[in-house]
Amino acid sequence: MSRIGRSPITVPAGVTVKVDESNLVTVKGPKGELSRQLHKDMAIEQEGNVITIKRPSDDKEHRSLHGLTRTLLQNMVTGVTNGFSKTLEIAGVGYRAAKSGTKLALTLGFSHPLEIVPPKGITIEVPAPNKIVVSGSDKEAVGELAAKIRSYREPEPYKGKGIKYEGEFIRRKVGKAGGKGKK
Repeated sequence: MSRIGRSPITVPAGVTVKVDESNLVTVKGPKGELSRQLHKDMAIEQEGNVITIKRPSDDKEHRSLHGLTRTLLQNMVTGVTNGFSKTLEIAGVGYRAAKSGTKLALTLGFSHPLEIVPPKGITIEVPAPNKIVVSGSDKEAVGELAAKIRSYREPEPYKGKGIKYEGEFIRRKVGKAGGKGKK
């Protein structure tokens, strides 16, 4: 039995979860509303404020879907109550971020500034010119937008310039001048 799939999901007060017969799950809470089509083989049972996921057999596919279904449902409940956020840091001379309306304007050493329009339900904040905070209720969408922003200028290993996640460790390399000993 999956340890993740076996553990129940507790629904906090102020959050409603609806599951229809085709496993379309809709979760409403203070931070918004999320809906997702989950796999048809998984049985989602709700008793009061506790949700459990049951699998029909011990097939390899059902075992892998058991934990996945429970995690997706837990992320939906967490998203509409607390929300998710990813913080990005910009390092490099002349690299900076600014917010114009709802758009994010990035200056990353290209000949033109990059403008990123966040999808519906995702907010972007720029507390400092070298810091970006992407937040929203959908964990998958927040992570996808943060990865897209990071992909414009990934951190390079020699000087560490680029966009990285907060707390991410960049393995540094020695340049060609520092790699060889003098003869």
